[in-house]
Amino acid sequence: MADSEMPYRVLGGTGEKVSAIGLGGWHLALPKVDEKLAFRIVRSAIDRGINFMDNCWDYNDGISELRMGKALREGYRQKVFLMTKIDGRTKKEATRQLEQSLERLQTDCIDLVQHHEILRFEDPNRIFARDGAQEALLEAQKAGKLRYIGFTGHKDPRIHLYMLEVARENGFKFDAVQMPLNLMDAHFRSFSKQVLPELVKDGIGVLAMKTLANGSLLESKTVTAIECLHYALHLPTSVVITGVDSMEILEQAFEAARTFKPFSDEELQKLLAKTQKAAAHGEFEPFKTSSIYDGTAANQKWLGEEPEHLQALMMGTV
Repeated sequence: MADSEMPYRVLGGTGEKVSAIGLGGWHLALPKVDEKLAFRIVRSAIDRGINFMDNCWDYNDGISELRMGKALREGYRQKVFLMTKIDGRTKKEATRQLEQSLERLQTDCIDLVQHHEILRFEDPNRIFARDGAQEALLEAQKAGKLRYIGFTGHKDPRIHLYMLEVARENGFKFDAVQMPLNLMDAHFRSFSKQVLPELVKDGIGVLAMKTLANGSLLESKTVTAIECLHYALHLPTSVVITGVDSMEILEQAFEAARTFKPFSDEELQKLLAKTQKAAAHGEFEPFKTSSIYDGTAANQKWLGEEPEHLQALMMGTV
């Protein structure tokens, strides 16, 4: 790490040192990214100092995890902090997905596993219910199959706050939380204003995503990619996750890290003013205002079956 091109930060209360920029897993299996390029992106990122690897059980039908698993062979696994996500809301489905992720990623233990796409107010209740997904992750943690537990979501900060509330009611504190943090979010249904202060207060690791909103922020013609990355780095984030589908975009990530300096209040307000009008109605954050990005809405089977006792209630058999 001493000669790394990448600065490091601490992941919340875990004490883990993670790269300020993390490598997003979804882009590793896009149509224009073949396995050879994905392999090169992952290993080049690690060789130059990125140690936080993002992935998910459902990314590109598992191909993203498979490719990352192959790239992490030959000693590379020991160099990274590996994260993936599962969609299952039931203990049974969460366990099944976690076991698949472990196999695809070719590892006995994943550093951080997150409950993915907390988009609905019922998600926290299902996860923390009897025979819910949280039981699966806690058992896996005890068995040494994962180290830390977090959650993600991109829809509404109020749902994140509710997930934190339900966790507290169950005597649990998450190690990390992933959410959209970008120059549009600051003005519309803002995670940075509503959720970020709570995470900082509780010492929970902050994972920024949708920093460029898959490029849609750039379509507003208001800010540059480097400005977007600098903004997320300016916030009290542990890791800014960015999708990389070419060596040029990987270079962009390192350029952002290399040139970053915290903003003065005046500089920050000037930057935020650039996006204020464009951000007003969420047009450039479609993950908040539409279901286009909601994988679990299009694939509800990923969540697992509703609890048997609730099905019985619905059928009037109890």
